[in-house]
Amino acid sequence: MKVGGLLASAGINIGLCVLFLSLYSILRKQPQNVKVYFGRRIAEEHNRLRDAFILERFVPSPSWIVKSLRCTEDEILETAGLDAVVFNRILVFSIRIFSLAAILCVFGVLPLNYFGQDMHHVRIPSASLETFTIGNMQERSRWLWVHCVVLYIISAVACMLLYLEYKHIARLRLSYISRATSNPSYFTVLVRGIPKSSTESFSRTVESFFTKYHASSYLSHQVVCKVGKVQKIVSGAKKVYRKFRHFKGTTVDQRCRTITLQCCFCGASSNSFQLLPSDFEQESEKPDVNDSSLILPDEECGAAFVFFKTRYAALVVAKILQTANPMRWVTSLAPERDDIYWSNLWLPYKQIWIRHIATLLGSIVFMFLFLMPVTFIQGLTQLEQLQQRLPFLRGILEKNYMTQLITGYLPSVILQIFLYTVPPTMMLFSTLEGPISHSERKKSACCKVLYFTIWNVFFVNVLSGSAISQVIALSSPKEIPMQLARAVPVQATFFTTYVLTSGWASLSSELMQLFALTWNFIRKYILRMKEDDFLYSFPYHTEVPKVLLFGLLGFTCSVLAPLILPFLLIYFCLGYVVYRNQFLNVYCTKYDTGGLYWPIAHNTTIFSLVLTQIICLGVFGLKESPVAVGFTVPLIIFTLLFYQYCRKRHLPLFKTFPAQNLIDMDKEDQQMGRMEDLHERLHSAYFQFPDMEDVPLEGFHTVGRDEDGSGTSGESSHKESTNGNDDPKDDLSHPTLDGLPVSRLRNVVKSLATILRPQRGELPV
Repeated sequence: MKVGGLLASAGINIGLCVLFLSLYSILRKQPQNVKVYFGRRIAEEHNRLRDAFILERFVPSPSWIVKSLRCTEDEILETAGLDAVVFNRILVFSIRIFSLAAILCVFGVLPLNYFGQDMHHVRIPSASLETFTIGNMQERSRWLWVHCVVLYIISAVACMLLYLEYKHIARLRLSYISRATSNPSYFTVLVRGIPKSSTESFSRTVESFFTKYHASSYLSHQVVCKVGKVQKIVSGAKKVYRKFRHFKGTTVDQRCRTITLQCCFCGASSNSFQLLPSDFEQESEKPDVNDSSLILPDEECGAAFVFFKTRYAALVVAKILQTANPMRWVTSLAPERDDIYWSNLWLPYKQIWIRHIATLLGSIVFMFLFLMPVTFIQGLTQLEQLQQRLPFLRGILEKNYMTQLITGYLPSVILQIFLYTVPPTMMLFSTLEGPISHSERKKSACCKVLYFTIWNVFFVNVLSGSAISQVIALSSPKEIPMQLARAVPVQATFFTTYVLTSGWASLSSELMQLFALTWNFIRKYILRMKEDDFLYSFPYHTEVPKVLLFGLLGFTCSVLAPLILPFLLIYFCLGYVVYRNQFLNVYCTKYDTGGLYWPIAHNTTIFSLVLTQIICLGVFGLKESPVAVGFTVPLIIFTLLFYQYCRKRHLPLFKTFPAQNLIDMDKEDQQMGRMEDLHERLHSAYFQFPDMEDVPLEGFHTVGRDEDGSGTSGESSHKESTNGNDDPKDDLSHPTLDGLPVSRLRNVVKSLATILRPQRGELPV
């Protein structure tokens, strides 16, 4: 690929980014899109929007960037949880290390690569991108020591930053554990593999076992029940009945008229509701919700939540082996109530290992099936082979702009389209494995997507790009470093365009929320559906692998092909702003792993560093530089030793809870007299059917009509006012209207409207 193809791809993606950012700056100000771009804030504030015409809503502004940058880490921790802070720290680490790498490599290594051979250099737009890689260096060049020194500096600084980040996040995790003093999951142990008895129920079996072997710390238990369809229907009916019971005594509009309801593109007239006589509902005629005829027997399964008197006792029971048979009485700390994946609790524990093997085989098969589109995509980057296999394209490929489009933009776009199928597939595999919590399922899907993208985006592209007829190039493990050394500088041009397409463009689409925006339009203006309160959680299983993959590309190409570093640095800086904005405004945190994504990021970064060093070792061997080879081997050993030290020093904090902290929390609660209150709340914390409880609803108020016929429908009192009054000043105009550069125009429009508005008499009270 020539520099012109790279510039064409960069120009297209820059134009798309500017377009999407401008559209986002306008669309986020529209009242009909407030649930799309401010779903979390609107759900928390419960304020009413004024749907008035304001000029500022149609003027692009960078105020959201300023607000994202001003946000502190403590605000992100309070708003989105520790996982969001971990993701933010991954971006901060990437910005720091690749800023240093860009300075060293662009100004130190790139000129050496470009002038590495005595050759006539053409104009830069017509030059091949391979002239900017280490492949352009002469063999036995005396300047290869510069590459080795830069590799040492990048590796040393990366290890130092990793250690500081690991230490900081470990401190945040300890603080996260200590702050959750009333978390019932610390007192609760999930028990699976309960043996089935023919003489007694699961509940009686659990009580007998724990009163016998853990009598001093056992408090109570709750057996998990398998819910059938009939039970779900009855539970839903109870919930509806309890809602309607709250409507007694409310007042409604006495002047209801015939209205026309629009459904899609057709309309139909219907009579508004009529008030029923007050004697319709009598207390004596109301069926009892707790009537035994409405309660169906639940089917118990071999799982139960066991509650203990102290946090330390629950931790000890969760970590030790209960019986000589490891498949029975399997214990683990229970996840939080909102994090439980109830459907998988019903699975027999003996099936879990079979499911793990089946999903592993399915992931491998899917990974190899993905080789076909990747091999086809690599053919688009090599015009010579493409013309030989498809002769009818020779006339089209002779045009310069078509060549730049096909080689510089089309391959990465096609690959990105295929990659959209990977996260849903891996999430399905992770669900079939049988995780007990939503966070565990998402973390498992994150690892699968990460392995998949590293293999198919990096290794397959590298090893199949040099020869399109080879599907598997790993025939000889001893030749892997040499094959990577030959192929990575060649494929660095594709990785650069991939960063532009999959990086810049994906950030723009993430900011725009294209799927949610489209669904919001269809729901409001086509399906005519009512407002829903469904909020999205942050897709860690798609975004974490993407960021870590770009980190891998940055490390492997930094010394070999430095031209990728400026584009990567722009991606990480833009992602830092975009993702902070999404955490603050869009995504709602439903559950948190407590920072468990950081070990994944740390291990992937160490793998990227070691892989980079191995590839550079092969390149130095091909260039016949024994000095560089001799200094690279100790660097690999030091990196692996650093990784082992971090595993021993910090990783245990992410696998379990420290007993010291839990014992201190237990002693403090006992001294303050809070332990009994915590024990009382344990019974309702893991109630399996929360929809059967009463749902508090606010009463409705009477609504009349003005003289001009305008009126409003009944609104819940908590939506009408946040402070108990109806002052329109307390209404939320829009979250984006503060601090815009044209705010003074609003005052001018209001003044003109006051002058030109015709005087009307006061409305009757």
